[in-house]
Amino acid sequence: MPTGYHSGMSIPATPQHSALGRQVDHPRHYDPSCLFPIPRNAGRTDLGIDTGPLPFIGIDRWHAYELSWLQPRGLPAVATATLGVPADTPCLVESKSLKLYLNSFNATRFESADAVCACIARDLSSLLGGAVDVVLGLPAIATGEAAGSIDLDALDIDCDATRQPDPDLLTSSGPTVAETLHSALLKSNCPVTGQPDWATVRIAYRGPRIDHAGLLRYLVSFRDHAEFHEHCVERMFVDLQSRCRPSWLSVEARYTRRGGLDINPWRATPGTPPPEWQRDSRQ
Repeated sequence: MPTGYHSGMSIPATPQHSALGRQVDHPRHYDPSCLFPIPRNAGRTDLGIDTGPLPFIGIDRWHAYELSWLQPRGLPAVATATLGVPADTPCLVESKSLKLYLNSFNATRFESADAVCACIARDLSSLLGGAVDVVLGLPAIATGEAAGSIDLDALDIDCDATRQPDPDLLTSSGPTVAETLHSALLKSNCPVTGQPDWATVRIAYRGPRIDHAGLLRYLVSFRDHAEFHEHCVERMFVDLQSRCRPSWLSVEARYTRRGGLDINPWRATPGTPPPEWQRDSRQ
């Protein structure tokens, strides 16, 4: 099993052994040992996709709002950054460990901004087992939903007391359609701290028409569910694919910021082009 590192000690790469939910000292200097990997198979086993080829492609797009380092003569520099972690890396990175790692740059001198990006990309790629892309800056904030996107939250429906993901709520029927749907009502919880996670979800597909009311109830059913952001989106993709049988499917969640970071997992049918990278108005 992969191992994570905290305070210089090799420990099992499970969320309970990470810095998440613990009081820890902020690093005084550049320290890649702050980073903590979590095997993706920990969440994929429950979905039955832990062996064989993945049924989706995707990326976990991180937005870092608090990045600083020292220039060669000691003057601080500040920036934002966008990190792209491929969904087929063996591990994901635990969010608090990434925050601590980025803060470890605060008192460290780098020759250039490019050197900072290269350092982050090298450390994360080595930790997670795949090529991580790092660029300075953030995507633009979306000014509104794409034309034709259907707002599920406008539906006038009742929701029962279900507070765990219920794929039985998902149905489809009729002739083939192509639709883009969105909802700002996704809430799940951190599996370690129990803190709430909020996101806007965008679902695009082609196939028999998905029942909109059932889909909204399904998204609301995550309300007490404890799972990492990346695993929640993969659960949505697998449930929609198995219950509604679209010929192609794209699921993106834009989670609100916590600790200077937000996470935006995207999963889609192989061959699907990625959506336009934007930030949500709540991010």
